[in-house]
Amino acid sequence: MPTSLSRLAPLRVAFPPVPVAVAVAVVLAAANNPSLPLLRRLLLPPRNRSAALSLAPRIPPPLGIRARPRAIGSMSRPVDAAEAAAAAVESELRLLSSVEDHYGGVIVEMKEAMDSATFISVLRASISQWREQGKRGVWIKLPIELVNLVEAAVTEGFWYHHAEPKYLMLVYWIPQTAHTIPTNATHRVGVGVVVMNEKEEVLVVQEKTGIFRGTGVWKFPTGVVDEGEDICAAAVREAKEETGIDAEFVEVLGFRQSHQSFFQKSDLFFVCLLRPLSFDIQKQDVEIEAAQWMPFEEYAAQPFSQKNELVRYIIEMCSAKKNGKYSGLTPVLTSSFTDQKSYLYLDRTAISGAGSK
Repeated sequence: MPTSLSRLAPLRVAFPPVPVAVAVAVVLAAANNPSLPLLRRLLLPPRNRSAALSLAPRIPPPLGIRARPRAIGSMSRPVDAAEAAAAAVESELRLLSSVEDHYGGVIVEMKEAMDSATFISVLRASISQWREQGKRGVWIKLPIELVNLVEAAVTEGFWYHHAEPKYLMLVYWIPQTAHTIPTNATHRVGVGVVVMNEKEEVLVVQEKTGIFRGTGVWKFPTGVVDEGEDICAAAVREAKEETGIDAEFVEVLGFRQSHQSFFQKSDLFFVCLLRPLSFDIQKQDVEIEAAQWMPFEEYAAQPFSQKNELVRYIIEMCSAKKNGKYSGLTPVLTSSFTDQKSYLYLDRTAISGAGSK
């Protein structure tokens, strides 16, 4: 006769005894296995998940990124143990390596490749810590190989500051105030080269390219000062490149500043006097149509020279100089607040040589 189910004795299955340590290891392994979410919930009630997560292995960050220390602070709303554990794991986010600049900001030079999602996560965590530290400007230098991160940085509030052939510099301002980030380089620097020999002849060229192409105008060699190059060195280089003439720098006769010249940048143009050390011309073929030694008076008599106000002033300076009535600015190697040397251009005939004392 069937027995009532309510009277059946509970089914008991005997298992061999399992050491406690083994049981704990099995539970933790299951709890930390992302492919077994149901088993995680069964084995670990919410109050125990925090402890299990704290025992999970941590993956070391890649090169160029360091682990963020745990943040301790109050929550704005009550959270359960699971959320607290997730927050603890979140606080282990990696940070971008940086160096401090001289103005309360940081500079990040990216070197390691990463995807945009990872970059945004690390960037947000880094900015959060820099904000807590009272940092101001954040500079990120992205090499051309990491161009995939540009959009992510801009999305987070960064803007372009300047670009070079192999990198892009972006910047971000943390304080809730108007930023004081300086603009990129505002000026381009050029030189005009007056090379005059003992016969009072000047070295002149006709350009194959540029605004004077095909005009028949004879002009002084000109060019742009390279990054890290001194004005005096640039003048000597331009004379050599365009005409093959070796020369030594004498002085700056004068300079002109103009605005909205090259891609809306300002321009500084230094008129430099040089003394020739060689005389056989070997012109550059790519940019120069012709080059010659021309009597100074013939150069000054050109219609172009007479119509151009800037050129007329240059002619007057040269005339006064060759007649001993004008002193330009000569370079003096000096140091200021550091040991780095730089040139100061001055009229040495009017001072007693303070730098030599």
